[in-house]
Amino acid sequence: MDYQVLANALKIVADSNRLEILDILSCGERCGCDLLEHFSFSQPTLSHHMKVLKAHQLVTCQKVGTKMMYRLNDNKMQELINQLQMIHRNSQPCVCDALPKGVCE
Repeated sequence: MDYQVLANALKIVADSNRLEILDILSCGERCGCDLLEHFSFSQPTLSHHMKVLKAHQLVTCQKVGTKMMYRLNDNKMQELINQLQMIHRNSQPCVCDALPKGVCE
């Protein structure tokens, strides 16, 4: 597991606005105007959040007519969830096995 990649992804979702955007998109595709209607921030602020989420492949977008449609990248989100579950359930070779035991005895 690449801990730096996981840490970077967690930093992205640690922002409460981005986390809420992901939650909204988990219900299905939304246009930017719908997201703007929900949040109290400006268009440039929404664009910034979406740019960050797209750069980390958590969200995809497609222009449909004059609207920009946003969708959760289910594969990338599942990958993030799986990595967290590996840490929680220790389903990979344990990093602890490489550490010396009984040094303090």
